Amino acid sequence: MRAAAPARFAVGPGYALYRGPLADSAFHRHATFQVAVAGGGAGRPAIDDATGQRHRGPAIVVPPMVRHRMRPVREVLVFFVDPHCAFADRLRQDCGEGVTVAPQWHGLTEREVRPGGGRPATGLDPRLRTAMAALADDQVPLEGLAAQVGLSPQRLRALAQRQLGVPLARWRSWQRLSRAALALGDGCSPAQAAAAGGFADQAHFTRWMRELTGLTPAQVLPALRGTELGRAGAQPPARRAV
Repeated sequence: MRAAAPARFAVGPGYALYRGPLADSAFHRHATFQVAVAGGGAGRPAIDDATGQRHRGPAIVVPPMVRHRMRPVREVLVFFVDPHCAFADRLRQDCGEGVTVAPQWHGLTEREVRPGGGRPATGLDPRLRTAMAALADDQVPLEGLAAQVGLSPQRLRALAQRQLGVPLARWRSWQRLSRAALALGDGCSPAQAAAAGGFADQAHFTRWMRELTGLTPAQVLPALRGTELGRAGAQPPARRAV
């Protein structure tokens, strides 16, 4: 029997990924697209939607804000793709409003995702791009952001929902989570990582990771500090990478 590869959790431009075993996750909703791909002949991923229907296939796509949970699997490759990047445009063409079995994405690799992850989605409103850039850096509170980009709060919310499929507040939480995950991979404690991500405290960080990924920092930490680096595309040093 083939030995399982070390688990890996990585964050790149416009995406994050997890490869490894998966225990039963909690129901959750992403601020991103999720693509779950069968890994290493270890069985096909299975995802339950909010109605209890189970979807199983060589690859499964879940759009942003769709409530679901993944079933246990010995090895799976999961991509979390930001809805504002160019690769998300391709996913929008292939999935419906709910969980979608998409065998055409079986064999998807990080090399294929990375170029589109670093480019903006087609037709993204410049005002929304400006708002997202400010939110990603936590430069302004949500309440004052709309005026800075020349929109009312209601129009900015509607624009984000129409073009991203996710509320801006939830999208910002995903950006914070990405920063916190990188800090964990760099050797920070969960409390330090929470502060680096902009969360109020470690409990706040844990709640949001569970809500957005179905996992907890304790579950992700071994993957972040295994033999793969947490930063996508980085080269591991001779020592045990963090």
